[in-house]
Amino acid sequence: QVQLVESGGGLVQPGGSLRLSCAASGLIFSTYGMSWYRQAPGKERELVAGISSDGSQIRYADFVKGRFAISRDNAKNTVYLQMNSLKAEDTAVYFCTAARGATRIWGQGTQVTVSS
Repeated sequence: QVQLVESGGGLVQPGGSLRLSCAASGLIFSTYGMSWYRQAPGKERELVAGISSDGSQIRYADFVKGRFAISRDNAKNTVYLQMNSLKAEDTAVYFCTAARGATRIWGQGTQVTVSS
């Protein structure tokens, strides 16, 4: 069974940091590009960051450049999102997704709330 399980979300104060993890199972992780998306209440889901299957190519949404960092460990079948200098507007459910060709798999999401 293919599964993506996110963890690491929670409540953090503005300016704080969180590290999200997404553990994959049931797929050949090293052949999938991985991405993080987020969806805030009342808004559409948006891309946050993506990383190629071998980690050589990375892209970020403009609104997280310089604050967030995506990485992956193919030996652990896990992708990470380090989030620093968090802002209230980063509050959202964060989803990890695996993509290969026409196939895209989504995790269930983890809530990140930035509030004082």
